[in-house]
Amino acid sequence: MGHAALPRDLSPWGMFVNADIVVKAIMLGLLFASFVTWTVWLAKSFELASAKRQARAGLLVLQEARSLAEAERRLAGSDHVIAKLVRTAGAEVALSENSSGEGLKERVSWLLERIEVGAGRRIGRGMGMLASIGAIAPFVGLFGTVWGIMNSFIGISNAQTTNLAVVAPGIAEALLATALGLFAAIPAVVIYNAFARGVGGYRMLVADAGALVMRLVSRDSERMPMPLSRAAE
Repeated sequence: MGHAALPRDLSPWGMFVNADIVVKAIMLGLLFASFVTWTVWLAKSFELASAKRQARAGLLVLQEARSLAEAERRLAGSDHVIAKLVRTAGAEVALSENSSGEGLKERVSWLLERIEVGAGRRIGRGMGMLASIGAIAPFVGLFGTVWGIMNSFIGISNAQTTNLAVVAPGIAEALLATALGLFAAIPAVVIYNAFARGVGGYRMLVADAGALVMRLVSRDSERMPMPLSRAAE
């Protein structure tokens, strides 16, 4: 009895071309999700590295500065978040010449906290997409597999045979959808975890910068003359 040749090409491309339209759409969607994952990785890697480098440079300026005005002068022209922290604190100090030290520090602290939250939100953009791909892609691939196997059983029923030449192509196409789901999900999860640590480190740098700005504000407030209302008491 001769060996029956498989009627279809079982290479990945051949399985894709011969797949059901639903399975084919799922495969294309998973490939697009994988493309998005690597695009986010590339863009976010440059963004995070640049942000951390600028944050460390700003921290060095704040550590060396003897006053808020000196830090503001040295960071003039920069649009980084640490320069924004310094400028915001300087603007509030200028508007609060006759205020008490504690009231001034409370207002500056609130303003700096809002800037820090905004910076953390901006640097975290794209993370939700990675988390969604990592969580959903395996199930999308599994749906493609279930659909493909269902079609294979229908083909077996129509052909009224369990010959490998009839069964194998449909099963292989179905399993390719699961493989693509894992191909999209695993890098997304790994990249998400790596960026989560990186974003956490950046937020700590910004928080340290905020603390150093508050130190300069406190130092400057002690040099300010006492408000007239308090001096008259």
